[in-house]
Amino acid sequence: MSSIETARTITAARDNDRLRPVRIWLYAVAALVLLMVALGGITRLTDSGLSITEWKPISGMLPPLSATDWQAEFEAYQRIPEYQVQNHWMDLKAFQFIFWWEWAHRFLGRVIGFAFAVPFLIFLIQKRFTASLAAPLTLLFVLGGLQGALGWWMVSSGLTERTDVSQYRLAAHLFAASLLFIALIWVARRLEAKPIHSAVSSRWAAASLLVLILIQIVAGAFVAGIDAGMGYNTWPLMDGALVPQGLDAITPLWRNLFENALTVQFVHRMIAYVIVAYVGLLLWRKSRTRTGFAGADGWLPRIALLILLQVGLGIATLLAMVPIPLALGHQALAFMLAGLTTAWLADTTR
Repeated sequence: MSSIETARTITAARDNDRLRPVRIWLYAVAALVLLMVALGGITRLTDSGLSITEWKPISGMLPPLSATDWQAEFEAYQRIPEYQVQNHWMDLKAFQFIFWWEWAHRFLGRVIGFAFAVPFLIFLIQKRFTASLAAPLTLLFVLGGLQGALGWWMVSSGLTERTDVSQYRLAAHLFAASLLFIALIWVARRLEAKPIHSAVSSRWAAASLLVLILIQIVAGAFVAGIDAGMGYNTWPLMDGALVPQGLDAITPLWRNLFENALTVQFVHRMIAYVIVAYVGLLLWRKSRTRTGFAGADGWLPRIALLILLQVGLGIATLLAMVPIPLALGHQALAFMLAGLTTAWLADTTR
């Protein structure tokens, strides 16, 4: 090795070491986003999402601190349709239970903002990353802030006429969270200095799989948004058939994809089958190549294992009529799959 090559190796190693705290920070923020998604799932499954009827980005950090404050929050909740139509039995103690879940969800969102902004400024002062990296990181911070606004836009849909939030806005909120999550993983993986061998075909395979997983996450949001998992709790048959009757019951036809519980659940199942078949095909093709699962393609067997676990968890959640622990595990594992697939894609492009 020449002196020039040695110097380059030493410089790359030094740069990599300087970026290690940045990578750890990004992975930690991604873990917080995953926790945020899980808390969001709890608010949905406990019908807690509409318990706070105002968006107060600053003063909302503090919960009610007196009996008067609690009564004011409860009276505000009593003015919305969800209370008047389905929760009119609720007393202050029952209201406090759902309030705390929603408050925790919003509070964690603020914590994530601080967890991103403070280390970002420290690393910027320390010059751990260049201006070219600071720009996309700033964009991630803006995306996180917009996620908060998008969450309030979702909540506001259930405060006047509906007894729950719009499934369209719920899907948009979850999709934005998934984009933020995979963007954090993407940037962190791209900061790895060590090159990884991969074929061009792997890049397209990883990108296609990631798109399928994101589509499935959105489809799952519609299942949750209209409680489609609470019915048709059999597998592999659905309403007594592989392809049930009534998939086109609503007109115009496209609304069935988002508003017909039968169709929404059926689509979610079909996308799962497509993903399983696609990953099975990728495993078969990669096993027949000379390099096999070397380099970046080492992610594929791990992803396949998680997909099998996710399918089993999804079936169990359906058969058990969506108990909270199984439903949360199913949602969290979907994001983990998106994260692993993003890591695979990032490694194929370095």
